[in-house]
Amino acid sequence: MAAEEKLSAAQRGKIRRLSQPRELAPDEEGGELNIVPFLDIITNVLMFVLATVTVTFMATIDTFPPKAGTSSVRPPTTPTLGLTILVVNDGFSVKARGGNVAPGCNETGPGLAVAKMPDGKEYNFEGLKKCVVGLKTAFEAQNSGAADFVPETSVTITANNNIPYQAVIGTMDAVRKTEDGKELFPDVNFGLAR
Repeated sequence: MAAEEKLSAAQRGKIRRLSQPRELAPDEEGGELNIVPFLDIITNVLMFVLATVTVTFMATIDTFPPKAGTSSVRPPTTPTLGLTILVVNDGFSVKARGGNVAPGCNETGPGLAVAKMPDGKEYNFEGLKKCVVGLKTAFEAQNSGAADFVPETSVTITANNNIPYQAVIGTMDAVRKTEDGKELFPDVNFGLAR
């Protein structure tokens, strides 16, 4: 066998230095960018935002403000129903063709056309809808033979100052369409309580 050659101290030091792993400088790293921690943070923030955001859906209803100074307006030449609904604390007062509609909505007379529900807390929107459908049906049957008859689509809604907002919106919804989607009075005007 051949005699082994011994390494010098400098050679052993160089081998030791080369065999130990060394730290790479940030600009020398050639590997992949680890984005897993970043994605974890984004996912957590996204879940938090989705869990805390409240979604609000808004619907708009076209209405017309009260008209001031109506003295210059000429009266219509064709017969109109002139439906006006006054929302009061005890229910609905309905006026048609210039007269009050009596309780039950079958004839003219004093009183509330549609009272609140028997518990006295909730407004009777279904009763109001039936009343309005009956008035419109009777008016159209009476005037449909006229050559210049145009179906009426306008209603005026007035409310006392202390009436809740939801009661006014419920009144608008009740008189706009029937249950099967047929239009009753889609043109809503607001009036001033006197």
